[in-house]
Amino acid sequence: MDDSQARKFQKDLNAGLVALVLLAVLERSSEDLYGYEIAKRLQRANDGEAQFKEGTVYPVLRALAAGGLLTSRVVPSYAGPPRRYYRITDDGRAMLRQWSAIWQQTREFVDRFIEGKVS
Repeated sequence: MDDSQARKFQKDLNAGLVALVLLAVLERSSEDLYGYEIAKRLQRANDGEAQFKEGTVYPVLRALAAGGLLTSRVVPSYAGPPRRYYRITDDGRAMLRQWSAIWQQTREFVDRFIEGKVS
């Protein structure tokens, strides 16, 4: 597989996972987080390499908020433009549980084939 095929596969895979990961990050945070801070947490969790581009994170955060899975509030910043902080809602927590179960089932299904447990 050449690099372009690998990048496309990773991009397609990430597109389906970014919302799940963002909900998980916000569910485990004791405080509201803003987009750049979330992106940096994701990068740190991946040994300093961005798994999701920042340009991908922001639209997904907005979509999750529009869908009622997150709330957001804008706070003025002394160091630049205002920051939009996000918090997961009860609906977001319920969706996270549902999506996590789907991810677990999908991962187990794929692993059976990758590990050769199915002929």
